[in-house]
Amino acid sequence: MSDCIFCKIRDGHVPARVVHRDELCFVLEDINPQAPTHLLVIPTEHIPTVNDLSVDHREVVGHLYLTAAKTARQRGIADSGYRLVMNTHRDAGQTVFHIHLHVLGGRPMEWPPG
Repeated sequence: MSDCIFCKIRDGHVPARVVHRDELCFVLEDINPQAPTHLLVIPTEHIPTVNDLSVDHREVVGHLYLTAAKTARQRGIADSGYRLVMNTHRDAGQTVFHIHLHVLGGRPMEWPPG
């Protein structure tokens, strides 16, 4: 998608603080962090929403979660705990329509949020 900010970052047209990149995904620091550690795990393939996933995306989605756990360990938040969030559509807070997994940690998370 030519207007997708994550695709532009993936392709090197927009700068970002990318902390991991492999063949299936990349991880960047959120520009508006909601916790001391706030990373976004983004598939390289443009998939607009969770509703657009198919059985063919099993490997990619699993890889997103494995990469989230790996980066949480690297950032030192794995043992204390972290939250994983993937929003779907506007009412859930999705603002970029390219699926991405939020990794939030570095402080106690309240429940319910807010």
